[in-house]
Amino acid sequence: MLEIISELISLVKSQNRYILGIDGLSRSGKTTLVKQLQETLDNEEIEYYFFHIDDHIVEREGRYNTGFEEWYEYFQLQWDVDWLKRNFFEKLIDCDQINLPYYHSDTDTQEIRTVTLPKTGLIVIEGVFLQRKEWQGFFDKVLFLDCSQERRFMRETKTTKRNREKFERRYWKAEEYYINTFKPLDSADIVIKT
Repeated sequence: MLEIISELISLVKSQNRYILGIDGLSRSGKTTLVKQLQETLDNEEIEYYFFHIDDHIVEREGRYNTGFEEWYEYFQLQWDVDWLKRNFFEKLIDCDQINLPYYHSDTDTQEIRTVTLPKTGLIVIEGVFLQRKEWQGFFDKVLFLDCSQERRFMRETKTTKRNREKFERRYWKAEEYYINTFKPLDSADIVIKT
């Protein structure tokens, strides 16, 4: 892992603004990698900004009980994919500021915040399903964290694990669709087993 981080640091230093995607299914280790990367960037005094794609989901009424199958709701309706393409991904390369909706789970509301991006350095987008067709082509490099379904499920809390049926209906079917349709292991620049 440290070897990959070192390689990324050298790439970042050679460009004005470098956009990295850290893709992986739920509980594959994305947050752990982000923490390691953040520590290295701080030590190297490289400017950065991290985006967690789950911060930008839509309110519950747009992604639950919509009449579609649960896996479809999770994959297609969890985010406003086209809006994020136009108002987030397309602006990452040369905009100084971006206005983004941030979701608050406790109130089930979104709040628009203005994010100021560093002129040079690293922009990291971390989350699931980053290599969907609408968002492809916006990254300088994509890492995919590959972890088995059972190992990822074991990382869930005891309370969450009690509802395995929800995982089977909602999350795992969407993940299977993503893996089979978009082949993220093949299209990622680097695959890391976690």
